[in-house]
Amino acid sequence: MNGSSLHRQVENRLRERGVRYTKGRRVVVTTLVAEDGPRSAAELSARLTPGIPLSSLYRTLAVLEEVGVVVPHFATKGIARYELAEWLTGHHHHLVCIECGVVEDIEIPDPYEYRIESLVEKIAAMASFDPTNHALEIEGRCARCA
Repeated sequence: MNGSSLHRQVENRLRERGVRYTKGRRVVVTTLVAEDGPRSAAELSARLTPGIPLSSLYRTLAVLEEVGVVVPHFATKGIARYELAEWLTGHHHHLVCIECGVVEDIEIPDPYEYRIESLVEKIAAMASFDPTNHALEIEGRCARCA
């Protein structure tokens, strides 16, 4: 999906919920588009140009989370990292480094994804649960920390 299309979708989503797509929100979304995985507020703050005060960044992330544009992931040490929702970026999973805390997106080839979906359905059926989605996070050490 190209950037302008993504921004139109975000703007429409916000408008449907009575929220304006401000310059600050657009900057945060643009920054998240450029990342290769979820990022903490501190990591995002360091990348934002021009800088947005950390308090404003947290409010922006809270608004974007409330309307379903971003989702938080709680990795090692309880740090929340944010990324764009799957309806904008597509389905993927994460590699989480237990040393440095970096979270990287990983797309799994279709044959493996089908096997994961099958396992999710079987596990959910054991509990009479109707799954609507799944997320896989693989913990270990990244190449820098290994």
